[in-house]
Amino acid sequence: MSPLTLIIHIFLGSTLAGSAVIAVLVMGHASWTTLLIAAVAGFVAAFPVSFLVARKLES
Repeated sequence: MSPLTLIIHIFLGSTLAGSAVIAVLVMGHASWTTLLIAAVAGFVAAFPVSFLVARKLES
């Protein structure tokens, strides 16, 4: 994993986690458990996305 991937993951992870939390709040499921699950899911989903973005930027 390149340093560029990690830097991109910092930004994409927080963006996707924040978007997932906002989506959960808009749907009306505002419990701590669902908010935490949404944040972790967004953070984990950013790993493959950041890898693909970094690969495109490096080539």
